[in-house]
Amino acid sequence: MMSESSSDACDLVMNYSAPERCAFVKRTPDCSVADGFINYLKLAFCLLPPNLTPLTITLCIIWLLVLFFILGLAASKFFCPNLSAISSTLHLSHNVAGVTFLALGNGAPDIFSAIAAISHPHTAGLAVGALFGAGIFVTTVVAGSVSLVKPFPVASRPFLRDVVFYMIAVFWTFLILYRGSTTLGETLGYMGLYVVYVLTVIISTYIYNRQKGSVTNGVQNVPHIPEFNSSYSSDEDDVPGLIDGTVQQEYESEYSPLLPYCESTSEILLSSLNPVDNRKWRRKPWTWKVLKVVKTPLEVLLLFCVPVVDPDKEDKNWKRPLNSLHLITSPLLCVLVFQSGAYGDLMIQGELPVWLLTLLLGMFLAAIVFCNTTNDHPPKYHPLFALLGFVVSAVLISAAASEVVSLLHMLGVVLSLSNTVLGLTLLAWGNSIGDCFSDITIAQQGYPRMAIAACFGGIIFNMLFGVGLGCLVQMCTTHSFVQFESQGLLTWILAGSLGLSLVLSFIIVPLSQFHLGRSYGIFLLIFYSIFLVIALLTEFGKIHS
Repeated sequence: MMSESSSDACDLVMNYSAPERCAFVKRTPDCSVADGFINYLKLAFCLLPPNLTPLTITLCIIWLLVLFFILGLAASKFFCPNLSAISSTLHLSHNVAGVTFLALGNGAPDIFSAIAAISHPHTAGLAVGALFGAGIFVTTVVAGSVSLVKPFPVASRPFLRDVVFYMIAVFWTFLILYRGSTTLGETLGYMGLYVVYVLTVIISTYIYNRQKGSVTNGVQNVPHIPEFNSSYSSDEDDVPGLIDGTVQQEYESEYSPLLPYCESTSEILLSSLNPVDNRKWRRKPWTWKVLKVVKTPLEVLLLFCVPVVDPDKEDKNWKRPLNSLHLITSPLLCVLVFQSGAYGDLMIQGELPVWLLTLLLGMFLAAIVFCNTTNDHPPKYHPLFALLGFVVSAVLISAAASEVVSLLHMLGVVLSLSNTVLGLTLLAWGNSIGDCFSDITIAQQGYPRMAIAACFGGIIFNMLFGVGLGCLVQMCTTHSFVQFESQGLLTWILAGSLGLSLVLSFIIVPLSQFHLGRSYGIFLLIFYSIFLVIALLTEFGKIHS
């Protein structure tokens, strides 16, 4: 997408014979990796013999799944809960929190992947493919599945509002790609569109509540519709917010001890590092148990490094021994992971490494907190752990996203696939599969309106801030305007298909009296299938301009 010399493009490596590919990768600047811990191109062409290429691809796909697991876990278990805790501490309303903090939490994998991709010339096509591909996937496959699972009447004004804003975002992105450049002012205006969207949501909700209040004046018992915060539904938990608080308390009271019992510090540490709930383990199917066994090592590692504050719990999830250790592990993880460990080996005045200084300061703070707190009551500054958890999980998600982008670039080179088609398939599917399962689960629980709202609300934020922040990072790095060049016919098919799906929904849904039925769901699934076939035929040269 961004300008690069075709003479030194890394994609040309497959035109050379197997013995020459390693030398080409080493001497070609485009094959060097600025971000990421592993140079996957050197791994594929230099470290492993050519006859093991199928094994290399298989191992890389397995590692890609692990990275998607890390993205999903970090977002759902740590990033989103800490953002929710921060919004509760700041006493933000549900609407403001939903379209700001929680939108960032839900879209974190997409946004960080887009920033990592668009900030570098040889992977910029991944960002376009992923954002447009995820947009089509969510608005067709996910929305269509929700309509099939639970036909329902959609709220007219929020639906039209979200579709109109998304169409504006898609059209603006199309203009940027068509012109081939963007300036700082336009990028800020592009991101400012989401601010206008947030203000529109707040104002329209305020007007609606006033109208509703005037109609239902005097009625005190208004049914409360629970909210669903994270687009990544945890595979081991029931959908958050869909369990009545009283029922949940009664469920937990059945397992509460009859006599008072005080856990020791070591017991608290071990129990807080155990991600498996024995009560849930017994009543879950074997498929869940297999997946849980695979994910448990990652969860334990993340629990050890990233604090989580839960404002809904009585103790706010205060775990004195573990939270004290977090003051050591969290800053150390940031230093070792941020920008692929660029600061890990940095020396202060050539004598003291940064990681050692961070370790010593962390041990000092951990000792102070441990000696001045108790196991039973969280300290007044406990909400600051939510900020720490937010920063650490953001750094971790950014690092995992950079690895995903680098790995997909390597797969594209080896398989002779463009970054755009990898973005609209593997990257878009990997980042959107959580939305798909969680939204379908919400619809099955009887909240299809909430699910369809999540389909359109989150992807507006992802596109505007994914492209916008990526362009800002590129401008800060190069100190110049961002230049784009077309990735060919496939880019226009992506933009056109997404725009067409939104226009058709904008026309068909009002004509059907805002009732989303099974026929509409089938239509969306067929539309995505046709789009995918056309995109793949274009990629393999069967359709060309």
